[in-house]
Amino acid sequence: MRSSLRNLATTGAVIAFAVSTSVFAASVPAAAPAAASGEPVPLAETVPSDLPRNARPTHYRIEVTPDAQKLTFTGTVSIDLTVFIASDALTLHGNGLTVSAAKLVAANGTQIALQTTADDKAQTLRFAAGKQIAPGKYRLEVNYGGKIGTQPSGLFALDYPDKRTGKDVRGLFTQFEAPDARRFVPSFDEPSYKATFDLTAVVPADRMAVSNMPVKGQEMLPGGLKRVVFATTPKMSSYLLFFGMGDFERSAKKAADGVEVGIVSPTGSGAKADYARDGLAQILPWFDDYFGVKFPLPKLDNIAAPGSSQFFGAMENWGAIMTFERILLLDPAVTSPSGKQSIYSVQAHETAHQWFGDLVTMAWWDDIWLNEGFASWMADKVTDHFNPEWNWKLNGVDGREGAMALDALPTTHPVVQKIRTVSEMEQAFDSITYQKGQAVISMLEDYVSADTWRAGMQTYMRNHAFSNTSSRDLWAAMESAGGKDVDLIAEAFTHTPGVPLLRVNVSACADGKTRLDLTQDAFSLDPSTRNGEKPTWPMPLLIRAGNGEPMRHLMSGRTESLTVDSCDAVLVNAGQLGYYRTLYDAKALDALVSAFGSLAPIDQYGLLRDNLSLSLAGYQDMSAGLRLLASVPGTADATLAGKVIGQWEGVYGLLEDARVKAKLAARISKTWAPRLDKLGFDPVAGEPLTDTKLRAQLIDTLGSIGDKRVVAEARRRLQGLAADPKSLDGPLKGTWLGVAATNATRADWDLLRQQAAKATSFVERQLYYTDLGMVRDEAIAKDALALAISGTPDATSASQIITTVGRAHPEMTFDFVREHQAAIDGLIEHSGRARFFARIVASSTNPEMVGKIEAYAATLPADEAKPVVQALTGLKERLANRPRQRVEVAAWVKKAK
Repeated sequence: MRSSLRNLATTGAVIAFAVSTSVFAASVPAAAPAAASGEPVPLAETVPSDLPRNARPTHYRIEVTPDAQKLTFTGTVSIDLTVFIASDALTLHGNGLTVSAAKLVAANGTQIALQTTADDKAQTLRFAAGKQIAPGKYRLEVNYGGKIGTQPSGLFALDYPDKRTGKDVRGLFTQFEAPDARRFVPSFDEPSYKATFDLTAVVPADRMAVSNMPVKGQEMLPGGLKRVVFATTPKMSSYLLFFGMGDFERSAKKAADGVEVGIVSPTGSGAKADYARDGLAQILPWFDDYFGVKFPLPKLDNIAAPGSSQFFGAMENWGAIMTFERILLLDPAVTSPSGKQSIYSVQAHETAHQWFGDLVTMAWWDDIWLNEGFASWMADKVTDHFNPEWNWKLNGVDGREGAMALDALPTTHPVVQKIRTVSEMEQAFDSITYQKGQAVISMLEDYVSADTWRAGMQTYMRNHAFSNTSSRDLWAAMESAGGKDVDLIAEAFTHTPGVPLLRVNVSACADGKTRLDLTQDAFSLDPSTRNGEKPTWPMPLLIRAGNGEPMRHLMSGRTESLTVDSCDAVLVNAGQLGYYRTLYDAKALDALVSAFGSLAPIDQYGLLRDNLSLSLAGYQDMSAGLRLLASVPGTADATLAGKVIGQWEGVYGLLEDARVKAKLAARISKTWAPRLDKLGFDPVAGEPLTDTKLRAQLIDTLGSIGDKRVVAEARRRLQGLAADPKSLDGPLKGTWLGVAATNATRADWDLLRQQAAKATSFVERQLYYTDLGMVRDEAIAKDALALAISGTPDATSASQIITTVGRAHPEMTFDFVREHQAAIDGLIEHSGRARFFARIVASSTNPEMVGKIEAYAATLPADEAKPVVQALTGLKERLANRPRQRVEVAAWVKKAK
């Protein structure tokens, strides 16, 4: 589903191909077959629903006429449906829609006029017949109208500078996940009510319209309009419907499987679409082969939306992915090396959804992880396959750590979570859904073998194509393919919240054998929860001693003992695919530190991240994690080096004492500045992308810790913009701007603001605006907050300024937002407001914030307050642990050589 992304500094190199700017109109093959033939049946009682179970749709015919300037639209819909139970009314979803006429037409042609009542709270429309509607087949016809929003939900508008003239133009897009198709059309807006869709749009004749399927026909109309008719979709859930309209161009090519893939982007994008287009053509056939089911639509577009959301980056509409421009178009002027990687991996995530989520869809939002966890896992798999030089697997460690940071708090939830309200749907897209889901899948695949896992996946796709499933359907498919214990392990890790902790004690080696005594526990960031009864997980272990063959073992008891035939250092969780923390005794950890240089990069990074987290939580002294971090030399693999330098920046950020910070900064610079010297400040033609990315990471971290040479260079390059606004163009633009902004003087900040006002690219403009919020100087940061609500930046840039200021000034930002609540509410989609507040206070360590956050949480309904309560829990954890962390880091810094 929606790709949740951090904000990315954007750019890199371009591969040039010819661009087609014509409206896509193709001869259309027959729509993909529906699910197994048969009459529709009522929704199962086991599937939650907001609607009565008395009817079910089979087909929608929608015609929509948007007025982009007035931000309104009118529409008609004709829904073929079956009524199962005699009823006096039909209830569908509708949110913000005004119905002008409605009638029900029976199979024999009899018409029944309907009276419509809207329930705004329930987001439903009740169509009353005034008499009993007998069971049978009908057609519901509705004339209605609605509003076009300015936030990414329902049908919404985005204003952006035209790439040729710089003048603002407007595009329309839709975002329906989770519950927002009902803002576009009266519908059975739940995933289990699958149907086919015919969409027609009346749009300006000089604009391109795009939807899930190719254009089937066009008709010119009076008044400079045209009617665009799209081909019939396969059977799908309502949240996957898409409509877009604007001054667009389309760059397309045939993939190896015969499907046409295209990037739809604002006119003037040109070659910026080539990298994504060629990646899409590469990824799609690979998924055909992996899933054993060919992509069932005749085309797959990815539509570049020139804007952003703080809460999602892309959406997997079937056949018409929508992705915000900064992570789809490769712009040599601003796309960073990490941005280039994100273009590939995010598109891979959304393409994986075309099978896992679109072809086969969860029955209800409880199983949203089936969509997101699997798409994240498949995206990493295909990204690593086609880009082995990126060492992409190391990102799995970051994902695991991100999930565990949330999963180890008392406010955690199971992967399979109970979701009943609209607010709960919106808040389900968190790191447990994505990253824990992905980690559990990776662990299971490794346990049963990649071949067995793939066979089970193909069975699952074949058996459930065009229908809905629950998690148990997937486990059954895996078991049928020979995946022993899959159901046992999966049920435990997806239904039991929390992070397993494996305590490992290693005996002295005797006769060439080493005994391991293993004890299960639960890892918690809250010391008060560490006593009492703990769950027991069936834990798949992969244990390696030295360079020997790993030993696989399924640990099912609270305590177990194993023997390995080696006296070498023992690594539990070799390959870093197990979802658990490993706490070694002192002797075992000493041995691993000694052998650290011989470990694979994935094990080096996983071991040091695991031990840093255990140290931060107080299970061991900070020195245990820090000595592993210090064991990575400045000459390490580029991907590993980049991640390690980021960890050093995090440790530096823990400290307050200026003398300790200076000493740690000197140590970091001593180890890592030579690597930057070797790479140089500027990219080298033909160098590996990983080197370009490492250079950016080194500049960013060294600038963050105050390295005088890097900071001075950043300010020098910033000043160059006054004479030449393009002087910083290139893959390091965002990096240098970030360092300069963080250390900005008033004059520096004013220059950044001037550049933001001049920018003719939306991505570049947003980059400048975001940087304006990075300033450490508190007085200037206050001006950044004032700028955010001045009306000058667009809404998404303004909200990003505020959250960026919150990183260095959380308390000031929180107070500002509460004081200007009404103005700021207009900058953020309603469903994201609680998460917006949670982000603002994510770095706070001020005890006074506890009461403030509690007071704010009390103003929210319980189902909306969850992110704020999680942020409050995180703050309490930091208040409990940060003093000890600082003391122990300072002690290590003073002793370290």
